[in-house]
Order: sequence, then structure tokens, then C-alpha cells
Amino acid sequence: MAIQRVSSKWAKTKVLLRNRQITRYIPLTLKYSQDTLIEMMNNHSLVYIKPDIGTYGNGVMCVERLITSEQSDQGDSPTNPELYNLQFNTSREEFHNLNDLHSAILRRTQHKLYLIQQGITKLKYKERSFDLRVLTQKNTYGRWETTGIIGRVAAKDKIITNYHSGGKIKMLDEVLREHASQEHINALEKDLYNLGVDTARQLQKDYPKLQEIGLDVALDKTLYPWILEVNTLPALFPFKKFFKDKNVYRRIERYAIAYGRLPARRKEIRSKSKA
Repeated sequence: MAIQRVSSKWAKTKVLLRNRQITRYIPLTLKYSQDTLIEMMNNHSLVYIKPDIGTYGNGVMCVERLITSEQSDQGDSPTNPELYNLQFNTSREEFHNLNDLHSAILRRTQHKLYLIQQGITKLKYKERSFDLRVLTQKNTYGRWETTGIIGRVAAKDKIITNYHSGGKIKMLDEVLREHASQEHINALEKDLYNLGVDTARQLQKDYPKLQEIGLDVALDKTLYPWILEVNTLPALFPFKKFFKDKNVYRRIERYAIAYGRLPARRKEIRSKSKA
């Protein structure tokens, strides 16, 4: 049986938004247009603009509404009350109105479907922002189980944390050590494990052949988790390469073999042929 994959971020978001328990973990997400850009920038100082279909963080942009020196002065009205910083990869551009900003964004989107999402000010690890990847799989009994969580730290001057874009993989305890007690980290880890399972179950209502998902989760300053997006073809190698506890990856691998993501090991094939 083929493993079901869902490329559209918008399609997955709509399914998740039908579950009230999960909705509270999803930042406001809309289809990108000039109107939604205006709406979001009027209500949020930080937004992310991402392609509906895309991998490895390719095409992701960030817009931050800045307070200019003219705005911060008391008394006289500001000369340039608006200033927007658009970041793409490591390049930055500034715009003094939303019309020019929208035109610059269109040059990059080329009229393809993009989403605009409320920005979450992420926690930082050694002055660099990070998020989490929560891996949830079908186990050998066909039940959903969260099998691992890793931290992904952004490369210098980059807005995305993906390993393929220069991000660094760290353990959950490592990225949270300066932000929370061990007791709080353990409680958060448990909540994230449950969130992975709840999210998988909700998506499976529309996509019954799903076998694995990877949640990209940002933590704000209060350590509240926000689901940035869900990947239905999550990378497994970071858990193999960076997890100190090798038993974690062995379980991940065993489940992935059971539902057909990975080929069976040669030793297992030989033992079956002898039976």
C-alpha cells in the first residue's frame, strides 16, 4: 500500500483547522494576496510568506514592520510612519508602503499560490532562532506514536532552520536549557508528543493512507507551541545522525520498514527466507 503524501500546505491547514483542539496551536494562516498582506501587517508586526508547495524552506520570505526613529519621537507627527523589512534568504530590502512591498513580493512569487502566516517570535539558542521537528509515525500495531523530537537552529542571518539550508540539529534539552527547568522541559516534551499524535489523527480523517508526519513547531517566549506546518515526507536521517540515544532511531527505522518507507535490512530478509 502506497504511503500517502500531501504537498499542499493550504490543504493540510484547512483539515487541521476543523479540529478546535488543534486550531489553538496554528498561527493565523491565509492565502497570500495584497488584501491579506494589508490585513496581516495591520495586526501583526511579523509575518512569513511561503509557497503552498515547496520543500526545504525554499521560497520562504519574512516581513517585519519596524518602528522608525520618526515614529518613536514624541510630539511631531512622523514623516515616514511605515517601514517594512522584507527578508529572503540572507538579503533584505526596506519599503515605506505596502504597495511597493506587495510588488516586490509578487516578483518572487511569480503569481503562484503562496500563504501568509502570522509570525511567531521564536526562542533563540546562542542568539539564533530555532524551532522543533516532531516526528510521528504509525507503529507496528497501526497506531500513531510520536517517536522523536529534535531542535533545528537557523544558520547565521537566515530566517529558516532547515538542515538543507545550513541549520544545525540539536537535542530538545540542549536548545531549551537556558529557557526552562528540566521539569518544564519534560512536561513540554510530553505535550508535544501528544500534539503529534492528535495532529496525525486529524489529518488521517482526510488522508487515510498517511503513515508518518513531521510537525514544524515554533516556541514563543512563553514556551507555547505553534504548528508552523506539517510535512508528510519527513526526513529521518537527522534522527539517525544526531540522536545520541541510538534506540530512538532503531524504533523509527523499525516502524518505517513496517509501513514501507524503508527497505527491510538484509539480515531480516535472510531470516525470513530461511523460515
